[in-house]
Amino acid sequence: MTLYGVCGCCGALRPRYKRLVDNIFPEDPEDGLVKTNMEKLTFYALSAPEKLDRIGAYLSERLIRDVGTCAIAMEALDQLLMACHCQSINLFVESFLKMVAKLLESEKPNLQILGTNSFVKFANIEEDTPSYHRSYDFFVSRFSEMCHSSHDELEIRTKIRMSGIKGLQGVVRKTVNDELQANIWDPQHMDKIVPSLLFNLQHAEEAESRSPSPLQAAEKEKESPTELAERCLRELLGRAAYGNIKNAIKPVLIHLDNHSLWEPKTFAIRCFKIIMYSIQPQHSHLVIQQLLGHLDANSKSAATVRAGIVEVLSEAAVIAASGSVGPTVLEVFNTLLRQLRLSIDYELTGSYDCAIVSTKIIKEHEERMFQEAVIKTTGSFASTLPTYQRSEVMLFIMSKVPLPSLHHAIDAGKAGENRNRLTQIMLLKSLLQVSTGFQCSNMLTALPSSFLDRLLSAALMEDADLRLFVLEILISFIDRHGNRPKFSTISTINDISVLKLKVDKCSRQDTVFMKKHSQQLYRHIYLTSKEESNVQPHYEALYSMLALISIELANEEVVVDLIRLVLAVQEIAQINEDNLPVYNRCALYALGAAYLNLISQLTTVPAFCQHIHEVLETRQKEAPYLLPEDVFVETPRLTKSLDHLVPEVFFRQSKISEVLGGSGYNSDRLSTPYIPQLTEEDRLSKRKSIGETISLQVEVESRNSPEKEERAPAEEITYETLKKAIVDSVAVEEQERERRRLVVENAVEMTPPPSPSGTITAAYGQPQNHSVPVYEMKFPDLCVY
Repeated sequence: MTLYGVCGCCGALRPRYKRLVDNIFPEDPEDGLVKTNMEKLTFYALSAPEKLDRIGAYLSERLIRDVGTCAIAMEALDQLLMACHCQSINLFVESFLKMVAKLLESEKPNLQILGTNSFVKFANIEEDTPSYHRSYDFFVSRFSEMCHSSHDELEIRTKIRMSGIKGLQGVVRKTVNDELQANIWDPQHMDKIVPSLLFNLQHAEEAESRSPSPLQAAEKEKESPTELAERCLRELLGRAAYGNIKNAIKPVLIHLDNHSLWEPKTFAIRCFKIIMYSIQPQHSHLVIQQLLGHLDANSKSAATVRAGIVEVLSEAAVIAASGSVGPTVLEVFNTLLRQLRLSIDYELTGSYDCAIVSTKIIKEHEERMFQEAVIKTTGSFASTLPTYQRSEVMLFIMSKVPLPSLHHAIDAGKAGENRNRLTQIMLLKSLLQVSTGFQCSNMLTALPSSFLDRLLSAALMEDADLRLFVLEILISFIDRHGNRPKFSTISTINDISVLKLKVDKCSRQDTVFMKKHSQQLYRHIYLTSKEESNVQPHYEALYSMLALISIELANEEVVVDLIRLVLAVQEIAQINEDNLPVYNRCALYALGAAYLNLISQLTTVPAFCQHIHEVLETRQKEAPYLLPEDVFVETPRLTKSLDHLVPEVFFRQSKISEVLGGSGYNSDRLSTPYIPQLTEEDRLSKRKSIGETISLQVEVESRNSPEKEERAPAEEITYETLKKAIVDSVAVEEQERERRRLVVENAVEMTPPPSPSGTITAAYGQPQNHSVPVYEMKFPDLCVY
């Protein structure tokens, strides 16, 4: 009895806070927290906040001593945390976190979940006083482990993973806005948090992200780890400041690498859609930069991996357009073009390292797939840019195209030829992607000389594919009203009003452009039409080009020149100095028929339309193989010979000059045959081999050099090279001689007669006639500039 009395006495002497804590625990733990006693403990804690740390320590002691009452202890701690925001709470929090950590270390899932729930409640509390020493390293690590739970039972595994995700979300919320807390954006934390979220995202059904914006609704009752992980990832990225983007994105890239998730690329694209829609728009370019750097880092990875990264870039670029691509515009295209060149080298050499035999097998079709992905991405990026930046990009791409000229080095030898051809094709395909849909009202801005000169130089290459790409690029620039599809089929339509063409009056800027560049365009159209390797798409592109110039850029002078040009093309087929096959000749006749039929209806001169109609009718009866309806079909209906055509099947320059001249058009100009002016660039571009190009370059440089000493050619000069060079040179020299002869003849006729007053003696005793005053003299056109 004495013993019990002593114990009772000692119990009464125990500190009040301990008695209050003891009283919240019921006799039967299943009854739960004694609410009235909890209210007393809370009131005491608020009245004596200096006791909080002791209360926390004692509660922790009770939890460790009796795990069965841990739920009650944690509930008590939660309520005290919610109620007390005084300066003394920091020490209490330390005790609280120790208890949470103890529960998380338990092997029992229910205790892990209990600890997580308490931590999440704590994370949502805004503390009045900051903590300088609190660490969350353990919680980041433990919650990340829980995200990867592999418990045998599916339901328990799902609950543990969801608790892990909620815990990480709590850590982020608690630390992200508090500069005094441990920096959650450090790589040591991001390298655990981000992969844990991605791991849970990865196990979702293959489906697109449901929304481009974070879910705003409260957590659903049966929310899955996938949905919760996505919500948490969006929240994390949405809180990322400028300096933290890199640390948040790098673990994503590493995770995709480690788990081979670039191919198939569905998950990678989904991840970066979430990223791009979640981060602040002004930070978009930082993500693009990291993807570009990752592409460079994977330069020697499999083509499927590189293609996956490029596809992700393409998707990200479209989303970034709503924010900012920033200063990385040319960096983007420079990286893409560099990767394109590397891929071409891999395809040609079969190795990632040209000097050493590679252990990796290069698959040509995979490299081609990668190249197409790069080209598609180039177009995606360009479509997001404003007009001025798009123009810069096109200039940049064109500057990378290897062209044979006096000032541009290209690779020699057979391997060099293959590399140059593939590079030319891929870059021009990229350029076509960029130019598609490009809208610029001012053609002088859209096609500056520096760009147009190089582009037209490529139009004279021997390769048929290159020429077609150039034509398509030019068409995409000129077609500003979407008329191109209406000319996809070459025909002699009776009434062009059914085409519903959109025609605007030629602007002053367009007139200036044509005055500056029209002869250049005409020359290249003329020379391109003569190519023996042309097939139906080339003639369709030439027809579209002529038609679109007539609609978009034509004034009276341009119409006259286009008619002269097409009549000259007819003459190519008629005289056939180039020994073209029958198909090419028929195609040129048919091309001329289709265009003159179109332009006659656009000019609406009845006599002109009548002449064109008569020729078309004659061809229909006598030579239908000269019309597009017989030539530009799957199986052309041709004749064996074109040597005995009657004159009535040809469009006559004299007749057209007469009928249009009567309607106010320049008949003198119309009656003058079109003759293109050949340039050195034209001839250099036409070489069939690199050796011939180098040989001709040496020859031209020698002729133009002020030095008289001979230079040895870099390559052997072939018979064909000499023959072509001589023929071209003779033609140019004859034209020059004829021009000079006309100048001299006109100058002689212009010389005034002797003055009636006789002669006067000039210096050095030379007789000199009196001259007619300059302002009275009539100079011929050839003498006036």
